[in-house]
Amino acid sequence: MQVTIARQATPGRRGLPPPRYARPMKPLDLNLLLTLDVLIQEGSVVGAARRLNLSTPAMSRSLARIREAVGDPVLVRSGRGLAPTPRALALREQVRHVVEQAHAVFAAFGEGLDLATLARVFTLRANDVFVGGYGGRLREHLRRHAPRAVLRFVSEGEDDGGALSGDADLYIGSSQKFGADIKVQTLFTTTFCGLARSGHPIFKSAITPRRFCAYDHIGVSRRGRAQGPMDEVLAGLGLVRQVSLITPTFHAAIFALADSDLVLPSMPEDLMPGIERLGLKLRAFPVPVPMAPVTVVQAWPPRLDSDPAHRWLRQTIRQVCGTQPDPSQAL
Repeated sequence: MQVTIARQATPGRRGLPPPRYARPMKPLDLNLLLTLDVLIQEGSVVGAARRLNLSTPAMSRSLARIREAVGDPVLVRSGRGLAPTPRALALREQVRHVVEQAHAVFAAFGEGLDLATLARVFTLRANDVFVGGYGGRLREHLRRHAPRAVLRFVSEGEDDGGALSGDADLYIGSSQKFGADIKVQTLFTTTFCGLARSGHPIFKSAITPRRFCAYDHIGVSRRGRAQGPMDEVLAGLGLVRQVSLITPTFHAAIFALADSDLVLPSMPEDLMPGIERLGLKLRAFPVPVPMAPVTVVQAWPPRLDSDPAHRWLRQTIRQVCGTQPDPSQAL
């Protein structure tokens, strides 16, 4: 009896398709991650193209490739700009983390930080008074030591828990309860003074707590709050103040003082030089009730702790705030 042994079919032979897992993977273009990160930050094809030194048509083509890769529009028209889709928002933190890790990896292979060629955008979350008081001096340091670097300030978040949310590299503001993994460094401690226009009637005699409360106050709160720690102190003295104007930023409050009898009751004294440079006819005075000083810190996520460029930026900020020697000599 003749026995015929059938030859086993081998995947990939003629007539049989290769198994699915053997199909070649489509090459990954990691530049698309950087592009997506910048597009979400800018909310604009034109702005993202400018940031990455690309033409607008080239950026549009990159956005089309991102949409194809993600299977989502990613950015959709909203008013005059583009708004991220829910899918893009869900990806934002992950994409930012990957981009920062890539920066750290390539920085680790370098022999040192070349500030002259450092082309990086640093995103700092801080209030407008800090920007007005220190932004110019910080930029001057960058002009001398890292001329291609960019400082990008964004406003504080709606709640303190989001201090380092989104694309912020660094938070600068009052000390608060950060996560256990967040790195925190003290910059300075500041006390408060009051502020009013130079001809304000409050200056006609000694400023007592009662006279202090006799004039309407400006409240500064990004969440629109009218009450704060000062009201608890005044309540202990049997006094109540009238907050008749609430602004989201200190600079908005400062300009409102110039042509009114309003009083700004709590201006950080360390930041007064920046206000004085505006040339407004304003006058500071001691707050007639005790107020606890505020410690201003800089805080950053652990993934950026060893990044050479980020470390240099932190040293620069400390030096500008008066607590460190010239950072160009510290590396």
